Amino acid sequence: MQADDGDLKLGEELLQKNCARCHAVGRSGASPSKEAPPFRVLGQRYPVESLEEALGEGILSGHPDMPEFQFDADQVGAIIAYLKSIQQR
Repeated sequence: MQADDGDLKLGEELLQKNCARCHAVGRSGASPSKEAPPFRVLGQRYPVESLEEALGEGILSGHPDMPEFQFDADQVGAIIAYLKSIQQR
């Protein structure tokens, strides 16, 4: 299923609002926090789809600076679609 522009825009907006303080959320640029990986390279570590459950149930990270996030099903779909659209291979 192909993501539509509305999904991609929503996904980008959600990540910009919630994650850009530490992570680079676009196709270029460095993360503001050097420990936070740019989202465009997440697919090099593991399948982006594997984030669906964590996004829906609440992301808990291994470090205390990252807040817990929880998104509804439509938001999760939009975030995954956006992340897939920016991955570097």
